[in-house]
Order: sequence, then structure tokens, then C-alpha cells
Amino acid sequence: MSQDMEQLYRQRLNRYVTAMGNKTPDRVPVRVFAAEFAARYAGFTCQQVTHDYNFAYEATWKCAADYGWDATVGNMVYVWTGLTQALGLRYYGVPGVDVSPDTGFQYREPPEGKAFMRPEEYDHLIEDPTDFLFSVWLPRVSTEISAPGKEATFRSHVALVKGGMAMWNYFVTLGQQGEALRRESGTVSAISGIFKAPMDILADKLRGYFGLTMDLMERPEKVLAACRALMPHLLYVALSGADSQHYVPIGFWMHRGCVPFISHEHFSEIYWPTLKPIVEHTWKAGHQMLFYAEGNWDAHLEAFAELPAGSIVYHVDRGDIFRARAILGDKFCLSGGVPNYLLAYGTPEEVRDTCRRIIEGVADKGGYVMDASAIIQNDAKPENVRAMTESAWEFGNYGKPADDTLPPPFMAPTDFQPTPLPEIKLVTPPGVCTPWSTKRQELDHLLGDESILERVWNEVEGFAYAFIWHCLLSF
Repeated sequence: MSQDMEQLYRQRLNRYVTAMGNKTPDRVPVRVFAAEFAARYAGFTCQQVTHDYNFAYEATWKCAADYGWDATVGNMVYVWTGLTQALGLRYYGVPGVDVSPDTGFQYREPPEGKAFMRPEEYDHLIEDPTDFLFSVWLPRVSTEISAPGKEATFRSHVALVKGGMAMWNYFVTLGQQGEALRRESGTVSAISGIFKAPMDILADKLRGYFGLTMDLMERPEKVLAACRALMPHLLYVALSGADSQHYVPIGFWMHRGCVPFISHEHFSEIYWPTLKPIVEHTWKAGHQMLFYAEGNWDAHLEAFAELPAGSIVYHVDRGDIFRARAILGDKFCLSGGVPNYLLAYGTPEEVRDTCRRIIEGVADKGGYVMDASAIIQNDAKPENVRAMTESAWEFGNYGKPADDTLPPPFMAPTDFQPTPLPEIKLVTPPGVCTPWSTKRQELDHLLGDESILERVWNEVEGFAYAFIWHCLLSF
């Protein structure tokens, strides 16, 4: 990496982290989550960037370098359909197979009554989430993988091997993509790791939205127990992918936990009590969360204001960014708020005017990161994305020199005590599928050092654990 590129990277990292700490950088940073937009800009189809992540990486390089963004994600398309097809996942519509090559991949909501988890299976999920995912959920969502008790086929075995090795390869190259962005364009990787709320997991991949809404009325105690059982696992996965330098936040993709998808009562009694402790424990470990509030979460801003100052970055999609500033702005950095419909159908002048109003209204003292309201897809006009980017440079200058010193890492106050996690009995603890204590009982005798056996067993177990939980969270 050239010295000039490293200096540019440090300036951008300092700018981005300073803003996320709700402080004043030299100017408003620009962090863009560009998915299929990057494909269109670089001359690729949606099929190309979705089915071959190397095209997606190349498209992201080009966008980051040409637009001069401070931060972005190495591949915001993220779902690699080469992997999802290897596993035979039923809930994706693949570009070039199920939908047009120029259409982004589609998530297929299971029809009512055909969710991937049945109502009577709550107890299995609650007792041992990891076992449930491997034994029931994965065979049900896959066209390839056989359920326990069914015939073990050649294709089933091959699908598991392909899926596991493909996921490993993809995550390794995604890390390399982050280094390439730093080296080639001086761009910061905007997030590290992934998190979803327990109730969103139920709604997204297990019971489906229809099933969850019925469960909230018919068996709310089971929903709460399931969310509590998921909490330690989701916290573990979030921390396992977090930035080791404590600079960039964990991405929290918020889906169906807001009004009107659920009621205020269900938010306050189930969604929030099983989310808030995880966020606090993440902050205690020195990591922010990016609350990517897809949809309109204005009804819950007061609840989010309960969190420790600096613990989150709040991203505004369909909500009122000026109201978010009034309620959250003293404690947290905000991002987003530039409507995606404006990037698709507006003019550069309209985009500039909107960005100017946002900067003047919410970023007068810093604590704001410029971005579109939602992930940018291939309907956005390149000239409008450029207008959004350049607006931050034009209207968001605080009159301070750029600083290329590395910022201090995020860390909660030493006396901060998070809300305790629920006391639940874990059949299988986070991080493994078969605990060493179980394996140890199968070994009649040992002649050597048990500690090295236990350590390596747990390390390899971690690969299988990461595979199934990232199937649930990431793919």
C-alpha cells in the first residue's frame, strides 16, 4: 500500500469513527451500502454479482474508488447464490434461474401453514436451538439435505460438504476484500459481523411472518421462551464476527419488530426485553451496533434512548430523521435518511437539496453519517448517488483539518453493568455442536494431554457451529 493511500485510509477511518462516536470530524463521512447499484454502475448484471462474488467485489472496488466514499461494505449483495444453490435453499429466488438476470435475488416468504418451523416444534427449539437447526430446520429448507431418520443420500452428504467449504471460502475472501478496499482505494470496511434480533429470526427464517403473528396471539409464552433461548447464541455470533480493533460496528438488520408489524405490547414485552440485554453486552465488550432500522421504527425511539450513550449508530430508513435527532441525537450518531425513491426518480438538484436539509437539521455538531435510507439497488441513478456523495463534501464541512491519527477504540465505561441475560439451561452452549464433556465420556482412556484435545475439539466444533448459525443469519 502506498503511503498516500494509507494516509487517506486513516483520515477516512478517523472521520467515520469520530462521527459514530457522536463527535465532530472534519466533515460528514459518506458510508454507502451499494448492492445491485454497484453491479449496474460497473456494467454487470444482477446474476453476475449475485452468483459470482468476484464480480461483486470488482463492482464495489470501482464504486468506492470512483465515488470516493469513506466507507462501504465489501459486498452488499452479500447473499452468494452459488452457496445457496449448493445447499438447495428453498427461500431464495436466484437471478438468471427464478427471476430475470437483471433482477436482484428475491426472498420467498413461506406461505401460511407451510413455515419452516411448525408450531408444535417450539419446545425443540427452546431446548436446544443448535440441534433444532441441524436436525429439523436445515433439512426442511434444503432440497438436498436429508433429515435424520431419512435415507442418507450421496447428494445430501455432498451438499453439506460443499456448503461448509463454500461458506468458509467466501468468508475468507470477504476478509481479503476488506484489505483490498483499504489498499486500492483507501476505503474503510463499514461494518464487521452480523446480528438479528431473536424475534426477527423467528419471523424471517423459522415461523415466517404469518406464523409469528398467529403465535403472538395464541402462544406468546412460547415466543418469549424461544427468543430467550436464542439470545446467547445470537450474542455469541455477533461478537465472533466483531471488529477486533473495536472501530466499526456490528451490523444489526432490523426487520419485523416494529409497529405495525407487531403491537406496542408485543414490542415492549417480548421484542425489546430479548434485544436490549444483547446490545448492552455487546457494548460492554467494546462494540457498537449499527441499528439498520429498515422500515419505520419511530414508535420505538424512546425505547432505543434507554441504551447507553454511544452504544449504537441509528440508521433511518422510512422514519423521520429529524424526530430521531430530537430523541436520540444527544446520545447516538445517526445515518441515512436520503430516500431511495429520490435516488431512483429524482434529479441531482433534488438530491442535493434533501442532503443539505438533512445535514443542516441533524449534523450541525457532527454525529451523522451520510447514506441512503436503504440499501441501494439497481434503480438508483449514478448521477444522483454522486450528488448525495458530493453534498457531504459541500454542505458537511466543519472547518477542521483532516486527521490521519488512528482514533481510540470504542469501549464502554468500566463501571457499566449490562442487563443480565436470562438464566436458562443450555443443552448445547454457544460455539459448539457437541460439547467436549459429551465427547470425553466416549473416550475410554487417554494417554496424553487432555487440554490439547479439548482445545482442538472446540476449535473444530466452532466451524460447524458457525456454519449452521450463519446459514440462519447470513444466507
